[in-house]
Amino acid sequence: MSEPAPFLPAVSLITLGVADLRRATAFYEALGFRPAPQSQESVTFFQLSGVVLGLFGRDALAEDARVSPAGSGFRAVTLAQNFPSREAVDAAYAHALACGATAVKAPEPVFWGGYSGYFADLDGHLWEVAHNPFFERRADGRLVLEPLP
Repeated sequence: MSEPAPFLPAVSLITLGVADLRRATAFYEALGFRPAPQSQESVTFFQLSGVVLGLFGRDALAEDARVSPAGSGFRAVTLAQNFPSREAVDAAYAHALACGATAVKAPEPVFWGGYSGYFADLDGHLWEVAHNPFFERRADGRLVLEPLP
């Protein structure tokens, strides 16, 4: 019998450091996210399909990790939502902009054969909205990378 892996290859929680928790929470609520009951005054949690998204004060998050809160420019990380069609990508992008997001790159056909665009949330976190015709996408939004049956 083999030993259990010391590190499970999974992501269960993504936490974004935000300048103004109430404002960021309102932005994500406007996008359609619903705060979970476990949210508190200092943190907001949103249940996504298989992952939890957390919003936490930027300075407090940096302090917790013992790093400087002075981050700027491209952070080399994006979050992404995949949609069933190009039209759905366009609608999601327009909705995000109407909620206060900043346009980064309008949706367009991309080199890998899909369709995607980028917006930034109120704190500059990049979100990609995409249609990937090569991934199975379940009704709950989860992507499945195993071979299709």
